[in-house]
Amino acid sequence: MTVVVTPIPNAFAAEVAGVACAAPLAAADVRALHDAMAKHAVLVFRDQPMTDEEQLAFSRQLGELEHYATPGHIRKREQDRLASGLADFSNLTREGALMPANDRIWLFKLADRLWHSDSSFRPVTAGYSLLSGRTIPSRGGDTEFADMRAAYDALDDDTKAEIEDLVCEHSLIYSREAIGFFDLTAEEREHFKPVRHRLVRPDPRTGRKSLFLSAHAGAIIGWSTPEARMFLRDLTEHATQPQFVYRHVWRPGDLVIWDNRTTMHRARRFDSGQVRDVRRTTLAGCAT
Repeated sequence: MTVVVTPIPNAFAAEVAGVACAAPLAAADVRALHDAMAKHAVLVFRDQPMTDEEQLAFSRQLGELEHYATPGHIRKREQDRLASGLADFSNLTREGALMPANDRIWLFKLADRLWHSDSSFRPVTAGYSLLSGRTIPSRGGDTEFADMRAAYDALDDDTKAEIEDLVCEHSLIYSREAIGFFDLTAEEREHFKPVRHRLVRPDPRTGRKSLFLSAHAGAIIGWSTPEARMFLRDLTEHATQPQFVYRHVWRPGDLVIWDNRTTMHRARRFDSGQVRDVRRTTLAGCAT
């Protein structure tokens, strides 16, 4: 089969045909997908039902899975519903029941509805994320993506000069406290200590500059906290204007891949009385 990449009208993302994600890829197909990711940053694959093992195998064909000894969540291993290498973004408990509204894990996960970049709170940020839609609610639960390259390009020259050398601190503490979730243990706060990343980062594949923003960013080195947070909010509002955003309406069997180095994303609200079972694999990025 031949990989066919079709730009989505009025969006920076593209839809991919000619790929069976549950099957091994030819080397030429892998190259074609990487080329498409460098251009579009978000790729949509329709009608791709897969098992967890198939999702892991497909992901490994595109790169190395992200692995950290320290957790990126408050969920304990004994609470996990999925196998190692898969991140659970469902509203289900380990036993398969719907999470109650006061569940600590559910409340923590609500911050995923803020604009963010996966693993920006890690010393080495994520590369691609691959999200498989297994069970989709009847209404809501869309995912929005913002093109951080186009957002950077649209800044005026004075702002580009001002932000060129800025360094931000990122932490899950910042994004969770932004929604009023303060229920973190001392051990969790230690795991989530802030890390530093440049605010402007060039794509090593293309040289094109991109904003590296996230709800996890809560400080700018050398700035007061209030000034930094207001400036980061202003930049985020700029970067998430409609002309920079693609909204993905999920269907069961969808697989969506995005590049965390050049996009932000957020989940949208849905009826918590319905199951939303989406499962993510994440590829390791590189130090910047």
